Amino acid sequence: MNALICPISSEKVNKSVVRTTGFLVAFTVVLYAITGSVVFMLLLLADFTIRGFTTLKISPYAWTAKKLSQTLKLKAEFIDKAPKLFASRVGFVFALSAVILYFANPVVSLIIALTLMSFALLESVFDFCVGCVVYTYIVLPINNRKR
Repeated sequence: MNALICPISSEKVNKSVVRTTGFLVAFTVVLYAITGSVVFMLLLLADFTIRGFTTLKISPYAWTAKKLSQTLKLKAEFIDKAPKLFASRVGFVFALSAVILYFANPVVSLIIALTLMSFALLESVFDFCVGCVVYTYIVLPINNRKR
């Protein structure tokens, strides 16, 4: 795979908090898969909305992840916020799709949610950002064609 290109910003976020947030997202999808309650996807949708589209400094999941990271004494390492903002917006699309499809086709909704869970686990466990892959191979080529 060629080098990934991610969006860049001057703002930084704690990598441990980001990875812990990914774990919380995955855990929430597991709860959705077990219970079939769309409430869990609505919680994710709200959190992704806050992280991806508002000026609020912290979302409920990020706050919980921050507290968990502090309690577990995870090493604070600061990384660029822009790729994580992009990933939050991608997560929003997945969560919104899962919520909408829940009412039309719960099985497809679950598949979308499980895909989101796999992306979150890749971030959490392997420090692999699927959002960077999407940005590099889909968003940039589309933007370059428009120029």
